[in-house]
Amino acid sequence: MVDVATIGTFAVAAVASLFMAWAIGAGSSGSTPFAPAVGANAISVMRAGFLVGLLGFAGAVLQGANVSEAVGTGLIGGVTLSSLAATIALLIAAGLVAIGIFTGYPIATAFTVTGAVIGVGLAMGGDPAWAKYTEIATLWVLTPFVGGGIAYAVARALRAEAIPEEQLVVVLAALVGAIVANIEFAILGSPGAGGKSIAQASSGWIPGPAIAGTAAATLAIAVAWAGAIALDLNNGTERGERHFLLVLGGLVAFSAGGSQVGLAVGPLIPLSGELDLPLIAMLVGGGFGLLIGSWTGAPRMIKAISQDYSSLGPRRSIAALIPSFIIAQAAVFYGIPVSFNEIIVSAIIGSGYAAAGAGGGVSARKMGFTVLAWIGSLAGAIIVSFIGYTAVAAILL
Repeated sequence: MVDVATIGTFAVAAVASLFMAWAIGAGSSGSTPFAPAVGANAISVMRAGFLVGLLGFAGAVLQGANVSEAVGTGLIGGVTLSSLAATIALLIAAGLVAIGIFTGYPIATAFTVTGAVIGVGLAMGGDPAWAKYTEIATLWVLTPFVGGGIAYAVARALRAEAIPEEQLVVVLAALVGAIVANIEFAILGSPGAGGKSIAQASSGWIPGPAIAGTAAATLAIAVAWAGAIALDLNNGTERGERHFLLVLGGLVAFSAGGSQVGLAVGPLIPLSGELDLPLIAMLVGGGFGLLIGSWTGAPRMIKAISQDYSSLGPRRSIAALIPSFIIAQAAVFYGIPVSFNEIIVSAIIGSGYAAAGAGGGVSARKMGFTVLAWIGSLAGAIIVSFIGYTAVAAILL
């Protein structure tokens, strides 16, 4: 039987986790996915906030396990986070993200949570998980170059006269459809055997080897996506592009929920074993926090990103969201906490430089402050969490 003290300390940590989930929903996962679509006038700010909350909740429940487990057990070695450590880490990280929300600058949530967990873990006497840090650092460093580079290339291609714009959009839709077909969902897999993708689940209906069936299902889904967008484009290029843009925003919002919920509930995983609390229950709770945060706090940040960073049209917005979706799903698949602010802002810069004029409307000064905020949030979270845990532990333990 679980003692009252354990339940009480877990409850405090759970409240801190819910606060963190709200801050994430109001900040990175709630503001960034639909920001390009709002900038292109494809959807209103308030409607974007409403939709991103629902899609983020769905992503949290269906795809949140990988990153949650990585944050909870993969960032520090030799020790298991206590309820006190989890609470301090979550409160400090949420406080830093909240500062970003109210000042209008996109603080990178993944940086703050990762730094906070590492800080308290080291203060507990844990060992650095260098292998995991290498994976995380590699993704964080490559994201601006890969995301910005792909966005630049797509935006340039959409502006080029050599390839008809409508044909290129159809090809992009097929690519997105193929990726969607191969996203893994826990509900499609067998219990304890991991998730399955739509293509894998559909391959059983196709005669022949499983890999051939998966490839055939992927191709069929890609063609279906391309056909749907082609029909929409026939009714008007701008209309079809705006609809495609909204679909991309929805996919990025779903991916954001799958990644960002792990930043809120991950630190609770070591504690949940004492209460026999299933991971799905924590994912639902974290997803609910994301939902409320998106509905109550995201509109301010959506406006800041969509209007302050660049004046986006449908083509540049599509170019920004394509790499954002790809990078987000790669991070979810490998269980790496990723900053959606970094992904989206880098992609916006890349698509912005493809436009006519120096910088494509991107504010270099704003970008400089944002990068400094990212670096400062990581370093600051490690230092403040280390000092905070050491001080509180000296008093209470």
